[in-house]
Amino acid sequence: MKIIKNPRAIEKRSMDIIEEQLPELSMLPPGEREIIKRVVHTTGDLSCAGLVRIHPQAVAGGLKALRSGRPILTDVNMVRTGIIRERLAALGVEARCLINDPAVVSRARETGVTRAMIAMEMGAPGVDGGIVAIGNAPTALFALCHLISAGKARPALVVGTPVGFVGATESKEELMSLNIPYITIPGTRGGSTIATAIINALLLMA
Repeated sequence: MKIIKNPRAIEKRSMDIIEEQLPELSMLPPGEREIIKRVVHTTGDLSCAGLVRIHPQAVAGGLKALRSGRPILTDVNMVRTGIIRERLAALGVEARCLINDPAVVSRARETGVTRAMIAMEMGAPGVDGGIVAIGNAPTALFALCHLISAGKARPALVVGTPVGFVGATESKEELMSLNIPYITIPGTRGGSTIATAIINALLLMA
């Protein structure tokens, strides 16, 4: 067995295999196709291709935000640290996460709600025209949806893939009911690596 050792060659071969296994992807717009391929590559699960939901304006909105140097707000540091730093720097984009901010920690203790929710309430109003990426906490997505509904947050794109059995499904359903560009995976599936993969797909296209 020949082992491929070059990382770029490994990635290219992986993408080729995905395209071979999922010929239906060729029918999608290029931007949507690249996002779905990244999600499948990250999960190692071909079935995920049919689960991704992409708002018709999501790709255009996300690319415009990145090319304009608008910030990215994430719910957890795992999403932020997984984003390709070189691409962020090239576009002049800042990726932020407030989950460990002392003010967030203090307020969460006082109120008894999750830090992710408080961080979103404090951070989302500051990323108008930018991207919010939520890969872990349903409470963060609920908080963001409420801010958007109240006109207190105006992101260009929401990547919402929180994971789990408590609130994940419901928070994504609420996101899809809003008049806002989104990329999500309905149901309990999701995770920080998926949110990161979606952001990285957009960065690579931008």
